[in-house]
Amino acid sequence: MSATSRTYRGTRDTDEIVAPGRRYGTTPRRSAFYSLVATDGRATGTIARLALGLVMFPHGAQKMLGWFGGYGFEGTFGFLTGKAGLPGVVAGLVIFTEFVGSLLLITGLFTRIAAFGIMSIMIGAILTTHLPNGFFMNWAGNQAGEGFEYHLLAIAVALVAIVAGGGAASIDRLLTKRSRPSVGGGIVEPATLD
Repeated sequence: MSATSRTYRGTRDTDEIVAPGRRYGTTPRRSAFYSLVATDGRATGTIARLALGLVMFPHGAQKMLGWFGGYGFEGTFGFLTGKAGLPGVVAGLVIFTEFVGSLLLITGLFTRIAAFGIMSIMIGAILTTHLPNGFFMNWAGNQAGEGFEYHLLAIAVALVAIVAGGGAASIDRLLTKRSRPSVGGGIVEPATLD
């Protein structure tokens, strides 16, 4: 066994680490929550989530608050349940997810969940509204509506955020950043919400 290899002997809530020349120690198993928010210190996740969050925020604020020339919650809900034909629960989730999801992306909290929500909305928008209008946006005003190229870009950026996580400058990173080892070495524990 090399000096860097470790043997794990599992117990109920921890994995016992057996390393040559070291005392036995324990490190918590990775929880589902930890796996969901874990991210590294790279800029990729930060850039993707900020780009998606900042682009989606005005759209979410239009739907939820009536900002930026939007119709607010009631007007958007009425449109989505009436003309778009969505069930009320789905319409409410679309409005909530687009608004709150964009804020979560901007702050980097629960990045993967927020990006998945935005991606789901974009897929739904393509399938229910934009697919018949073709690929291109309606820049010249000669189509019946907007195409789906914008939605594909949003889906691609959301996928990057889902894979990379929140990145360096995110609350997700603060929640999962490992503390520095003590001077004498020892086990590095992940941060917890306790």
